[in-house]
Amino acid sequence: MLRPYRELAAIPGLPALLLWSLLGRVHLPGTPLATSFLIAGWTGSYAAAGLVGGAFSLGLGVASPLRGRSADRSPASRLLLVTTLGYALAIGVAGLLPALLSPSWWPLSVLAAALAGMSMPPVTQLSRASFPRLAHGPARQAVFTVEASMQEVTYVLGPALIAVVVAVVNPQIALWTCGALAVLGSFGFRAAMLRAGLDEPVPHERKPGGRTLLADRSMVFALVTALCIVASLLTVDMVIIAWARDLGSPVMAGVLTAVWGVGSVLGGLIAGGLSGRVRFTRRMVLLALGVVALVPVLPPVMEPSSVWLIGLVLCVGGMAIAPAIAANNERISDLAPDGRKAEAFGWMGAFTTAGTAAMLPVAGWLLDHVGPAAAAGASAVAAVLGVLLASRVRSVKPSPEGCPVG
Repeated sequence: MLRPYRELAAIPGLPALLLWSLLGRVHLPGTPLATSFLIAGWTGSYAAAGLVGGAFSLGLGVASPLRGRSADRSPASRLLLVTTLGYALAIGVAGLLPALLSPSWWPLSVLAAALAGMSMPPVTQLSRASFPRLAHGPARQAVFTVEASMQEVTYVLGPALIAVVVAVVNPQIALWTCGALAVLGSFGFRAAMLRAGLDEPVPHERKPGGRTLLADRSMVFALVTALCIVASLLTVDMVIIAWARDLGSPVMAGVLTAVWGVGSVLGGLIAGGLSGRVRFTRRMVLLALGVVALVPVLPPVMEPSSVWLIGLVLCVGGMAIAPAIAANNERISDLAPDGRKAEAFGWMGAFTTAGTAAMLPVAGWLLDHVGPAAAAGASAVAAVLGVLLASRVRSVKPSPEGCPVG
């Protein structure tokens, strides 16, 4: 079971690339938290904070395919340098505006947030496009699973760190901390790519007016599956926060989210050590079952609900998260032709952003008018739709040195 991890660790440059790719993303889940506190404190309006957060997501989603295409066509070091400097400037300005201007100027923060989203360093796209260039066979499967598992850790550590900075110092410093982490992680990842010899993109024939990746029906199914996964998981996050708030114990949201993340990490590490074919649809079914199991243990279906029972369901169900995400990322990588893999993961960012924007208002309405069980039900519907879509994604014939993916 440990063999794939030993092979992964033995590949020159890959462990450092994996580590810095994760450090380059640890700021992502904390940035919306810091922004919300900063804008709400400046304006006294959560609506304004929501508009600023939405502008950041919109900029991120719109620019993701463009950044991915640039990553496939230009040296990684140059692209990372330009985007990192642009992102640092936008975050710096976003932190300064509340200190220099009156609350009536808050729309400028919408512009700064959109520019920050558009200039986000493409660490995620570059890393996922680079893994197949270094890892083959069981190690290739393991690196996608480890990446998905450790990403769950960042979604626990990032918000926790930023929440501490907000509480101990202030939201402005918290936002600048996110920016500093982004710059540090991006430059560290840039150095790791240079050491691994991955600075230059994969050579490929560029035909004028070539087909878009979205012309591949299986690719579209895989991208919409990613949309469903993210929409489902973020809705569950929202459900946990709302349930804990109604209970009068906000700290319980952090505890349950951590339990969910630990389950995901354990499931991912176990799945990454297994050899043989990756059953994409089966992993999606397990993910959906974990979400469906939440519905009967939440109010108004179960009144009063039990924190121990909810924690148990989250821990067990969470074990399917990282394996499903890893399988989907690996399938998208397989479907994308050489030299266009970063673009494919850029489209994935655009799709998942759209899914979040569409799903969270629905979940919020259900929480306000029905209850946590109804919002969890909407999350389950998204997960089941992901199962149906995953079953339509074709398998790709493995390379001779790779392991079969089914």
